[in-house]
Amino acid sequence: MIPDHAPFSPEQRQSLSALLAGVTPQQSLWLSGYLAGVTASGVVPAAGSASVGTPANLTVLFGTESGNCEELADRTVKAAKKKGIKASLRNLAEISPADLSKLENVGLIVSTWGDGEPPEAIEGFHKAFLTESPDLKGTRFSVCALGDTSYEKFCEIGKQYDARLLELGAERIVDRVDCDVDYEDSYGGWADQLFAALAETQMAVVAAPPLEITPAEVFDKKNPFPSEVLDNVLLNGEGSSKETIHVELNLEGSGLDYEAGDALAVVPENAADVVEAVIRNGQFSPTEMVTHKAFEGELSLKEAFSEKLDITALSRAIVKKYQALDPVATSALGDLLAEDQKAEFSAWIWGRQIVDLLAEFPISGLKAQDFVNILRKLPPRLYSIASSPKAHPGEVHLTVAAVRYDTHERSRKGVASTYLADDTPKGAKVKVYVHKNKNFRLPEDDNAPVIMVGPGTGVAPFRAFVEERGEREAKGESWLFFGDQKYSFDFLYQLEWQDHLKSGALSRLDVAFSRDQPEKVYVQDVMRSRAAELYQWLEKGAYFYVCGDAQYMAKDVHDALIEIIATEGGKSAEEAAAYVDELKKTKRYQRDVY
Repeated sequence: MIPDHAPFSPEQRQSLSALLAGVTPQQSLWLSGYLAGVTASGVVPAAGSASVGTPANLTVLFGTESGNCEELADRTVKAAKKKGIKASLRNLAEISPADLSKLENVGLIVSTWGDGEPPEAIEGFHKAFLTESPDLKGTRFSVCALGDTSYEKFCEIGKQYDARLLELGAERIVDRVDCDVDYEDSYGGWADQLFAALAETQMAVVAAPPLEITPAEVFDKKNPFPSEVLDNVLLNGEGSSKETIHVELNLEGSGLDYEAGDALAVVPENAADVVEAVIRNGQFSPTEMVTHKAFEGELSLKEAFSEKLDITALSRAIVKKYQALDPVATSALGDLLAEDQKAEFSAWIWGRQIVDLLAEFPISGLKAQDFVNILRKLPPRLYSIASSPKAHPGEVHLTVAAVRYDTHERSRKGVASTYLADDTPKGAKVKVYVHKNKNFRLPEDDNAPVIMVGPGTGVAPFRAFVEERGEREAKGESWLFFGDQKYSFDFLYQLEWQDHLKSGALSRLDVAFSRDQPEKVYVQDVMRSRAAELYQWLEKGAYFYVCGDAQYMAKDVHDALIEIIATEGGKSAEEAAAYVDELKKTKRYQRDVY
């Protein structure tokens, strides 16, 4: 019964009592969510209606390299729809600048690749957008830029697009937000501001929130799964100058699933000797309690340095914040940070880490909390998955090169790679989650041929591809180009490739071992030696994949591909480049480079 003191007329109380008498628990939950939505929006729905007003229109555009922007764009669309906003998703790679003039409200989520480069998939849009001049008066926008503060040109593409949209006459809805690798809070704030601004200018539809049943525990980026290490073995032979490990992890009970081509995010920990060096050079107490947005409550400095904070990567942003803590003691840093000293600063920072900052520019009496405040959250590392879920159900495999080197009289090591190599033996637990990569997928047609170029650890996803095609009994031919330093020591997964060649899962294998002869031979050189066959495969509809080093290998392979197409196809350099561009547009040329 509705009590007499409730703010309803007698007739309303009678009607409500009659209605609620027969309501099921599920219906009650729906009503509570619906009324909460109405209250939050401040809009009262008309009688007999579940919505009111004219819905706001929002087109969420994304440009992505590793998939983060696409995932956030998809999340934005779903959140907008729950708020009654008519939202749709578009890939910048699939539109032209002129298409922007047809859009009313735009949420643009774009990443910066490397030091100021656009994501490869949107290179065509990028060039056109910076040169063409569509009239964008009437278009409203807001930019969420993703980047990495360890690079000088942090969020450069987002900044360029924000300025260019204004230049073309578009109106900004809310200010651009620049997100570091730990982007969740910054992105969330941007999305909230965008939705609030749209609600102010156009009345959003009030819709009842959908009934959702949440599992007891969901493992994802916010809650990584503690995966048990099933195996951790060195792949290189004795005498190799390399250290490549094969790691097998258990996903049973995680609810995590992946496809060949996806990546696994590993949440690492800093090595004990690295933590000790930072504490020693900062003259800190390891037991002092500190706070940071990267974790809840307080942690000891040693624990925060070990598990939560990035204490190695040195960037211009970190140096600026450190120098501001004591401008007098660090005056030499102030000189290096001057705008006309960028070349000198770049030369100084190369090969150095945060410990060098503390050692070379000490601040007397530096407080641990002040130092912690300038640090960022320890970011996860993404590794291309080296297994097919069909071939290894309940498991995920990685191929990892342990990074170790010496600079400025100190021994250095990669945070995640040596964490996996040194600190996660069989039986240990590693925090992981799956990172989807929709831009690196096998063709849906199992009859289509595939060409894979993966030297070194770049072979990881192609191990997954070959296993997957084998499990699917794909009829299409497959060709792998693999390269490394020495045949005797560095032929990763050699026995497996031989088995796949026997079974037919792999049709052809060509290798390049750069140090086995006086002249260095790389995968792009072997591609050129097989130019006629490679071009024939492309003409038959082959998909071309590259994985590995972005700075040198991927560029050299790209140039070799254009050269082969020009030579074998009788095309000019421009025509060959256009051929490759068409391969990209039709997703027959895909890269997973880093």
